[in-house]
Amino acid sequence: MNAGGESIRVVHPLFQTEGGGSTPTSPLQLSVGEISLEKAIQLNAIWHSRLPEASASNMQRVARLMCFGAEHDGLFYASAIWTDPVARLLNGRGMLELRRFAIAPDAPRNTASRVLRVMRQMIERRFSDTTTLISYQDTEVHTGCIYRAAGWVAVNTSDGGEWSRPSRSRSRVQASSPKVRWEYVL
Repeated sequence: MNAGGESIRVVHPLFQTEGGGSTPTSPLQLSVGEISLEKAIQLNAIWHSRLPEASASNMQRVARLMCFGAEHDGLFYASAIWTDPVARLLNGRGMLELRRFAIAPDAPRNTASRVLRVMRQMIERRFSDTTTLISYQDTEVHTGCIYRAAGWVAVNTSDGGEWSRPSRSRSRVQASSPKVRWEYVL
């Protein structure tokens, strides 16, 4: 990781002590809380395995948006961005979609499962009308074990490919492999 990437991980740059503190050995040591969309996008850019690009304008064009960071001793170890579903047919059905979830390579084992649980609890408090959480797993690079471990259920697998249509042109595809839609009913 370059020096710029490391400085993005710092929670409060003005108060950072030399050396950055200890590395967590358990995900229970991580503190999960809301962060800005800008910070979530920056962290996603350095850690996301498949979709490092995330457009703020794309994420802000929704009614509901919530971003999270998991930190320990002044450093971030995970980030997530939640919005209304991208799929138009799923909007208005009480769903919230995990659009990006990125974990630092030095995060403790099982960080993803714990952070999913904490985020779910915080989302339930903030968006009490939400009935279902959804997320999409890229089958080319992930197995879905974080969702299984957190009690989510695989409900659908797409064929993958290009989403552009003559009637609805899209920018270039970042990942075209099949996707599994996971759901967690609240």
